[in-house]
Amino acid sequence: MFGLGAGEVLIILVIAFLLFGPKQLPEVGRQVGKAFKGFKDVTEDLRKSVEPELNLIQQEVKMAEQDFQASLKETEEEINSAAKQVEDKAAGQPGQV
Repeated sequence: MFGLGAGEVLIILVIAFLLFGPKQLPEVGRQVGKAFKGFKDVTEDLRKSVEPELNLIQQEVKMAEQDFQASLKETEEEINSAAKQVEDKAAGQPGQV
C-alpha cells in the first residue's frame, strides 16, 4: 500500500487517532477516501480523453515516417540512375572525364 510497511501504517493510524480522536476519525477517513476516489476518477477521465489523441498522433507520425522512407528510397533510386547514366556516358567517351 503506497510503499508503506505494516509498522508505518500503524504509526500513521495512531497519530491520526491522537490528532482527531475516536469521534472524528471515521469522518476524516471518509473524506480522505472520497478525495482519493475523486483523484482516481479525474485521472481516469484525463487518461480517456488524452489516450485517443496520443494514438492519433502516433498514427500520423508513423504515416509521416513511411512517407519519408518512400521519398528517401525514391531519391536514392534517382541518384543511382543519374550516376549510372554518367558512368555510361563516361565509358562511351574514353579519355574525357
